[in-house]
Amino acid sequence: MAAFLLIDNSNSYTKFALSSTRQVGAVHRIRTETLSETNVKALVKSWKYECVVLCSVVPTKRALFKKVFKNVTLIDVTASTDLGVGIDYPAPSTIGADRLANAVAAAHLFKPPAVVVDFGTAVTFDILSKEGAYVGGVIAPGLESMTDYLHQRTAQLPKITLLEPPGVIGKSTKHAMLAGAVYGYRGLIREILSKIRQSLPKSKNLRIIATGGDAKLIAADLPEITDVIPKLTLEGLRLIGNRYCAKTHR
Repeated sequence: MAAFLLIDNSNSYTKFALSSTRQVGAVHRIRTETLSETNVKALVKSWKYECVVLCSVVPTKRALFKKVFKNVTLIDVTASTDLGVGIDYPAPSTIGADRLANAVAAAHLFKPPAVVVDFGTAVTFDILSKEGAYVGGVIAPGLESMTDYLHQRTAQLPKITLLEPPGVIGKSTKHAMLAGAVYGYRGLIREILSKIRQSLPKSKNLRIIATGGDAKLIAADLPEITDVIPKLTLEGLRLIGNRYCAKTHR
């Protein structure tokens, strides 16, 4: 039996993984808009676990999960959860649960100060001070959101699959869009990281950790990013599970 069922409920996809106290297992994904009691129950029907650890940024789906798992121990991550990291932020309740999970993972896996860049529907930057406290962040449109907007708001620009462009000067509409998206997005990330670094005292050893769907693509030519960890949010949930569930279920 696994120690935890981890659920990362974000706007585009919801990730499910069984986990021991030390390691996150294989990840299963369902498009968030298609989530229902039926398909969640079908996915986890044969899974054995002791606790559920949930981070949700979609209130209607959060309610769905609470209903599905009403008969098991469920840790619903919020700013009032005992995270093991400090929060130095004026309105802690407004911080997304996924961002809190990322901060927990970064604080445990690396020595702060650190920045987590999560490439999802939005790209978020979350900052840990050298004391290991969450101190704030930056939110910008996600890469796919930007390219989808071009497709939806123009008559002739196609929907594109994001990948490394063949060069900066596009020789087709698709390649021109890829160049604008990927090179432009790297410029956006680089500039925001530069400003964050300037705002942090003693940031010489700043760790910059990327996660999320487009992390590998964008980080490929951004030496500012020191680490790419695809399962970072789930790792944070595992660590939170260790603080709560593992105490009573060891």
